[in-house]
Amino acid sequence: MNSNIRSKQTIVIGAIVLLVAFLFTRDIKGLVKPTEENGKMPSSGQMAGAASPSSTSVLNLETSSTAAKNVINKNLATDITALENSYKGANGAEKIQFAKQLAQKWDDVEQITPSALYLEVVAEGEPSTKSWLAAGNQFIKAFESTQDSLAQPALLQKANMSYKNALEKDSTNIEAKTGLGVTIVNGLGAPMQGIAMLLEVVAKEPKNVKANMNLGLFSIKSGQFDKAIPRFNTVIAAAPTPEAYFYLGTALENLGRNKEAVNAYLSSKKLAANPTLSSFIDKKVAELKNKN
Repeated sequence: MNSNIRSKQTIVIGAIVLLVAFLFTRDIKGLVKPTEENGKMPSSGQMAGAASPSSTSVLNLETSSTAAKNVINKNLATDITALENSYKGANGAEKIQFAKQLAQKWDDVEQITPSALYLEVVAEGEPSTKSWLAAGNQFIKAFESTQDSLAQPALLQKANMSYKNALEKDSTNIEAKTGLGVTIVNGLGAPMQGIAMLLEVVAKEPKNVKANMNLGLFSIKSGQFDKAIPRFNTVIAAAPTPEAYFYLGTALENLGRNKEAVNAYLSSKKLAANPTLSSFIDKKVAELKNKN
């Protein structure tokens, strides 16, 4: 029995590593390019507790801006620098307006970390459920896409605090509760506490995409493939993505449902339209077809 469990865990880890390796080479809006200072998901409990001093020190506007400018067009970098200089010289409401512009500018060029940090400035200056949610969502997006192991804990911590601040403004807000649950599942606390929060969300909103996606991911990471399948199917029905189809294929494959897994992988390939992922999926499909 124990050997079966270990074998299953090995399969899960292998699938996740492969998926991460390919998803972060995709050049599509909403996913970070390999050149960005942003990539991988930590294991459960890896980041329990607050961000370490070292991670906090590397996550600030100046260092994040400098790193991001190294991977964008020089003309765009010059424009942003000019806007940043105006931000530094401004005060009060004017400074907040410049922060909003900078958050949008960075988001437009898919540099998520500096965008999130400016949204945090906005939320601190104009605290509301909406502003803290915007910051939290951007921080969690940066966390999910970063390859910087020092920045990861700080990003997760900032997302966690942003969602908590949003809930202080509105304790019934589903989006904030979902986000907070996601941060806990990913390492800021006992995973089951986060799972309980996400289950509470889907009890109220059965089709909630973010909650179902993360419940599905946790099911895969814990080897509960049968529980993962309905979660990903719910996501796909509401908002089909390459990730959802790929994870669905992973769950089906590990249950020996190879024909269904092939269909899911092919759907992922079609939506992603990326040569690297396509090549991997073609090999995976051929392998599964040979098992039938």
